[in-house]
Amino acid sequence: MNPYSSIGALFIDYRNFNKLSQSDFAYAIDVDLRTVQRWEKNLTLIKSEKEESIVLATLMPYQLIHNLNAVVPIPTFYNFKTRKYSLSKQTTDLPKLNWFKDQIEITSPNLRTIDFDLDFKYIAQFIDSQKRDNNYVNADLIIEAIRLLPELNFVHTGKSGYYNGHCIVLPINKNTYQKLRNKDITNKDLRASDLVNYHTLEEPIFYRYDITGDCNDTIFYVMAHFFRFFRDLNKSNYIMCGYTERDDNYQINLQIGLKFVWEDKVLQKTLGLEAPPRFFEGNFNLFLSD
Repeated sequence: MNPYSSIGALFIDYRNFNKLSQSDFAYAIDVDLRTVQRWEKNLTLIKSEKEESIVLATLMPYQLIHNLNAVVPIPTFYNFKTRKYSLSKQTTDLPKLNWFKDQIEITSPNLRTIDFDLDFKYIAQFIDSQKRDNNYVNADLIIEAIRLLPELNFVHTGKSGYYNGHCIVLPINKNTYQKLRNKDITNKDLRASDLVNYHTLEEPIFYRYDITGDCNDTIFYVMAHFFRFFRDLNKSNYIMCGYTERDDNYQINLQIGLKFVWEDKVLQKTLGLEAPPRFFEGNFNLFLSD
């Protein structure tokens, strides 16, 4: 993560990372060029009502923008690749896996089931902007997932009440699972009709569609809630599966008890990814057993 102590330095690095001119950036966030130039020279601050539109357009965390958009900025670390911020150098790396397990009972009052009308614009913007080949977000799919599995389709908000992370898990039928496992379909092919009431299945299948957070604290609350669901599930013969293009959680997935069924190095090269896209599956029985 890089340290930032001004909104101007952050915007300059954002443009460089995304290969944008000042004019490109101004167009993307719907302001004039001179406004961007003043921001980057730290001559003026962003109007508070403009912060949300900048967050939506850039996907930089609200708290990051808010910390730096002040007369006396709060120095904040940020990584453009992972889109995560931190307030100190000591908390920039993802902690060890036992961090979640040892404190699994710690909950957050800022976690709630997805409110589609309120939250979908943030979720869709985040997923659609990621560099992947299967970035079509089906609204009906998410609505049905919320209805069937509200416990694992939730958002987390910061102290300001602003969205800062989410978890989307789909209870899928066996035929859909096999198609995903065999690479016959991808996320963009999933529909509401692929989902089932997991309570009626002898062996439920949960598909980890998307999980994210803007900092390690958010990730902790999201993942602790996620793991509590499976710890308290009254069925031990379930399958947890998913697709990932990230490289920063490879070892953690293995430690949890998941295994990789396949990886696609051709797609990795096509998309210019640092790690090959992978399909994983397993369960958390051993990890959560003690």
